[in-house]
Amino acid sequence: MKKFALLIIAAVAMAMTAHAQKFALVDMEYVLKNIPAYEMANEQLNQVSQRWQREVDELKKEADTMYKNYQADMVFLTDEQKKKKEEEIVAKEKEATQLQYKYFGPQGELFKKRQSLIKPIQDDIYNAVKKVSEERGFQVIFDRASSQSIIFASPRIDVSNEVLAKLGYSN
Repeated sequence: MKKFALLIIAAVAMAMTAHAQKFALVDMEYVLKNIPAYEMANEQLNQVSQRWQREVDELKKEADTMYKNYQADMVFLTDEQKKKKEEEIVAKEKEATQLQYKYFGPQGELFKKRQSLIKPIQDDIYNAVKKVSEERGFQVIFDRASSQSIIFASPRIDVSNEVLAKLGYSN
């Protein structure tokens, strides 16, 4: 009987503390769409990414052309010439792969560019969310855009517009 009473008291205490916590939602997609600097940074990233991809594609195309020419001329080449052509093709393919890794690898140029353009915006948003949380007494603010488990949430707990206001943007 004592265990049952303790269990009931613990359940009531947990329910009371859970009820006392305040939480809110922020829609990061909405916030980001309303920040012109983010849109400009994304456009800049897309442009540089496309330019770099064209460079990589050109090298791959050169390697492919070299290989097709090699196949067409193979019957006329000596073993030494074949070996030389094969080495040139492999070198060109390797060059394309290295350039692709340099631009698009885990610590590549695109990653660094994204960090330099997007991270300051993300930091500003984080600080604005933190200010809203401190001012309104929220213990937790969830990202509505990335949470697939939120089926319904009252618009009253969405603080996205407050975050935008803290950043100096208003709708």
